[in-house]
Amino acid sequence: MGRVTVRRPVVRIAAAGSRTRPDSLAAEEPMEIRVNGRALSVTMRTPGHDVELAHGFLLTEGVVADRDQVATARYCDSPGPDGRNTYNVLDVMLAPGVAPPDTSVERNFYTTSSCGVCGKAALDSVRLRTDHPPENDPVQLTAGTVARLPDLLRDAQRVFDSTGGLHAAGLFDDTGRALVVREDVGRHNAVDKVLGWALLDRRIPLSGCVLMVSGRASFELVQKAAMAGVPALCAVSAPSSLAADLAEEQGMTLVGFLRGESMNIYTRADRIVNDIT
Repeated sequence: MGRVTVRRPVVRIAAAGSRTRPDSLAAEEPMEIRVNGRALSVTMRTPGHDVELAHGFLLTEGVVADRDQVATARYCDSPGPDGRNTYNVLDVMLAPGVAPPDTSVERNFYTTSSCGVCGKAALDSVRLRTDHPPENDPVQLTAGTVARLPDLLRDAQRVFDSTGGLHAAGLFDDTGRALVVREDVGRHNAVDKVLGWALLDRRIPLSGCVLMVSGRASFELVQKAAMAGVPALCAVSAPSSLAADLAEEQGMTLVGFLRGESMNIYTRADRIVNDIT
C-alpha cells in the first residue's frame, strides 16, 4: 500500500536562525478507478481507504446506489520503478445486470486533489440523479450539537497533526456522535471515502446524519451528499452560490462559517433548533 505521509528535509528559518530538519508531507498519488476492466477515472488522492473511495465515487456519480450492485473491488498490478505494485489501480466489477457508467466523450472523469467538478465538460453533465432525495428527512439538530462538530472533526484528524496538509470529512449522527472520519489531500476524496464507508456498511441513505467538512462547501460536495441522502451538510468556511442553490433544490440543510457558537444557515433552517444562549 502507498504511504500516507512522506518525509523529506526542509530548511527551517526562524528568529533563532536556520537549520535543516526532516518534515512530514501528506502523500499525494494518482489512483485509477476502473469499472469492469475499463478505465473510468484518475484522481489524485492520499493512499488509504481506496476501496471506500472507489465505492463513494461510484455512488456519487450515480453508477451504483447500494452495496449489492458491486461484485468485487480489487487492486490491479501497477508496478513502479522498483517493480513493486504501487496499488494505484483499482478495478471494480459491477454485479450482473448493473449498467456500466457512461464514458462518452462529453463526460470527463479526470479529477485533481483540489477540484473534481472543474474537470467535467459542463454543469449539465453533473445534474443530480439521486435515488435518495433528502428533502423529506425529518432530522432535527440543536445548534449546540452543530457547533461542536468542527472540534470533533479536528480531534479525529490523525494525519493532519503531523502534516497540516489534509482535508477531512466526518459523518455524525443527530447527537454529534462520530460515525466515521476520513482524511485526504482532496476535499471530494475525503467525502467519497466517508460515503463509500457508508455504502459498504449498508447505511445508504444516510437519514438522520450530518456531513461535516473541514473546508468550504462546494457545488460538488453538496451533490455528493445529496446522492447519499444526507439531510445536512456543515462546513467551517463559505459555500458557493451554486452549492446553496443545489442544497435548496434538494431540500438539504446547508451550514457555513461554522466557527465557535456562530454559524450561517443558508437552506432549510427549520431543521436546526437554536439552543445557544
